[in-house]
Amino acid sequence: MDHKDPYTLLIAVLLSAQCTDERVNQITPKLFAKADNPYDMVQLTIEEIQAIIRPCGLSPMKSKGIWHLSDMIIKQHNGKVPADFAALEAMPGVGHKTASVVMSQAFGIPAFPVDTHIHRLMYRWGLSNGKV
Repeated sequence: MDHKDPYTLLIAVLLSAQCTDERVNQITPKLFAKADNPYDMVQLTIEEIQAIIRPCGLSPMKSKGIWHLSDMIIKQHNGKVPADFAALEAMPGVGHKTASVVMSQAFGIPAFPVDTHIHRLMYRWGLSNGKV
């Protein structure tokens, strides 16, 4: 996915849920033209974000997540995406897979992003204890 920094990567990965990378790469330039950092993002309304990201699917939930995680990044992390699994996973719309992608791609911290479906199968097959 196209991105320029940890914040734009986080937003792109969040948008990729139930959406193709190709579609995300078509939508993010439109979104990032208006807001490519958390300070500009919170200046948009959730409805404005939703209208832009609608083609990615799940836009009501994703738009709220993007706005609220942007607000959290400003208020709790001085405007910077934290290089910390727990802090990332505490944000709305950010699960372990998204946090793992951001940690590995943005910060170079070893992580193994695993889709929830694969995680569940690994547990069923006895190849994992089901813990993250």
